Amino acid sequence: MCERGGDSRAAGPPQGTTALSEGRELRAASERGSTVLQRRRILAGLALAPALGLAAPTTPWPSRPLRIIVVYPTGGLSDDTARAIADKLSARLQQKVLIDNRAGGGGSVGMNLLAKAAPDGHTLAYSAISPLTLTPHLMRLPYDAQRDIAPVISLMLTPVVVIGTPAFAGNDFASLLQAARARPGQIRWATSGAATVGHMVLEQVRLGSGTVITHIPYKGGGQQLTDALAGQFEVLSSNVAAVQLQHIHSGRFRALAVGAPSRLAVLPQVPTLAELGLPQANLSSQFGIFAPARTPAAIIARLNAEFNAVLRLSDFRARLTSTNNIPGGGSAAAFATQIATESRNNRQLIEAAGIKLE
Repeated sequence: MCERGGDSRAAGPPQGTTALSEGRELRAASERGSTVLQRRRILAGLALAPALGLAAPTTPWPSRPLRIIVVYPTGGLSDDTARAIADKLSARLQQKVLIDNRAGGGGSVGMNLLAKAAPDGHTLAYSAISPLTLTPHLMRLPYDAQRDIAPVISLMLTPVVVIGTPAFAGNDFASLLQAARARPGQIRWATSGAATVGHMVLEQVRLGSGTVITHIPYKGGGQQLTDALAGQFEVLSSNVAAVQLQHIHSGRFRALAVGAPSRLAVLPQVPTLAELGLPQANLSSQFGIFAPARTPAAIIARLNAEFNAVLRLSDFRARLTSTNNIPGGGSAAAFATQIATESRNNRQLIEAAGIKLE
């Protein structure tokens, strides 16, 4: 402003020349100011974008092989499923997808590794949702389940089946509740361990029906199955598996109910727990793909689209359904909402039932 003050007129040029000069200077100053203001706005937008999770990656994605942390040991069904997913994703992205098995801590070891990974879309995790919805309410973890992990997509559901063993004389779920009311505490219900999905089903049944049923927690499923066949307890709840179905179809076991969105094709005569009036107990084991928090939203959206495309492949869907799993899919936001809802329900149930890890 001082440049167009008295100094410019002191040189004594004609008045018209002075006015023209002043006009040019004003326009130049205005243009410089507009350019500076525009640059500041652009820089401010770039600074704000990462905070909103909207920043586009500075390099094309993927720019190198992807790594999927599998929170289970090698050789099991979950590991096999993860490797099949990796093969399909690799073919779509034209990029290697590596499997990194990091078992331990009920999935918390692998999820902690994911939480500390760079949020660039090149490190993901395959896991059940329990390290985000169950474990945080039972122990102190090195990661924050809500702030450090970003859900990408629900990949599949593994239904739960409630089974009557040879020690149980009833034929359906109603007879189970009738026996539990007639003999409080005498009906023994086995699960593969405290705070497992099978255990949550039992606790929701107890809470919803007002019955007293004794929990028999095992460490895994091998001995549990042997004892079930020997009639060491009346009821068993676990994920649906081929060996259990074999004993159900042979008549050694009786399927009383399932935890699933709808009845299962392999057990069409068996009602869901929701049909039986216990919607809170109608639980399944849900598995999905996760990324580190602060992964750009554009990359999360791309990953979600790619995994949804894999889930639409007929051969991959057949692979899941052949092992009695239910293909998932949907948006990252919907998956995040499911996780938040189940976490809230589990927290309330854990507090009400006084559940603790043994």
